[in-house]
Amino acid sequence: MTATARLVAQGETIAVATAAGTPTALGLQRFGHFNGTVKRNGSSLGNVVSAEITYSNNLDRIETIRGDGRIDGADPAMAALSGRIEVRFADTALITQAIDGTPCELEFNYSLGANASFTFTAHAVYLPRPRIEIAGPQGVQATFDWMAAKATSPARMCTAVLVNTLAAY
Repeated sequence: MTATARLVAQGETIAVATAAGTPTALGLQRFGHFNGTVKRNGSSLGNVVSAEITYSNNLDRIETIRGDGRIDGADPAMAALSGRIEVRFADTALITQAIDGTPCELEFNYSLGANASFTFTAHAVYLPRPRIEIAGPQGVQATFDWMAAKATSPARMCTAVLVNTLAAY
């Protein structure tokens, strides 16, 4: 499991000393691909081959000419949540949803036990009609390039929950 964060900042001030006192090393506890599950509307979605999630807040930089070399700011735009899920064909639930145009909730959960988990839930996911290719005797796989929207209940696009043993950062 890998995450990438691309950040936009207006400027920076380099401090002489840390503002947090003496930093201590945090023990890295990494989630693996085999520690994950994918649920659709609360039920486990079997036969998942791969899954990707992309979230962007779509900040638009205001790059005007300034004497200090900084950007003028950032304009917020519409956030976007999309992804790709590849499944081995077992039933027609996802195909039926794509044809009907109805949303579902997708939950991606990675867990290493009761004290270490990460859950990312997209509350209103729309699936496109996939192309289904029958390549040979090894089975049929379908890829869904999904898009999420703001759900009516809860009134948000996604929720991320991290559970660990750290009291504070």
